[in-house]
Amino acid sequence: MSTQRRRLLWALPVACLAGCGFQLRGTSSYGYAFQTLFVGTPPNSPIGAEFKNQAIAQGLTLVSEANAKTAQVVLRVLQEQRERIVVGTGGNGQVNAVQLRIRLRFSLFNAQGRVLLDEVEIVEERDQRYSESAVLAKDAEEQLIYRNMQQDIAGRVLRRLSAVKSI
Repeated sequence: MSTQRRRLLWALPVACLAGCGFQLRGTSSYGYAFQTLFVGTPPNSPIGAEFKNQAIAQGLTLVSEANAKTAQVVLRVLQEQRERIVVGTGGNGQVNAVQLRIRLRFSLFNAQGRVLLDEVEIVEERDQRYSESAVLAKDAEEQLIYRNMQQDIAGRVLRRLSAVKSI
């Protein structure tokens, strides 16, 4: 096979991927109508911590509670709830499938108290196979699934915030 033909065979998949709009996922920056944000979450909130990390990575400036009045917008978390629901049992009554769910409700206000986003609810669900013989491994897997859902929810909240065009 000639060198020229080999190069053509290598270039063909690359050209197809480029032509279909494929792009590696990296950090994307959403456009926000504000720069400063106060996040009202409980201090031990895992989603709150993940959201704050992602918001800083997006270039937003987070304001402390003491300076909350100086923030352009205020995000209030109204509810953050984890659920674990049994969805399948075997013939002997042992659990073999569970559904993990995180529910987050929040609102967004401007500095004057005007509602920018009225009570939005985001729910993430994942199914998990369960085995009584591998309890420790399944517990570790469950924590990993919850962590991934928290990251997804934080990203979804940021995308919702980017939909606000004026404050």
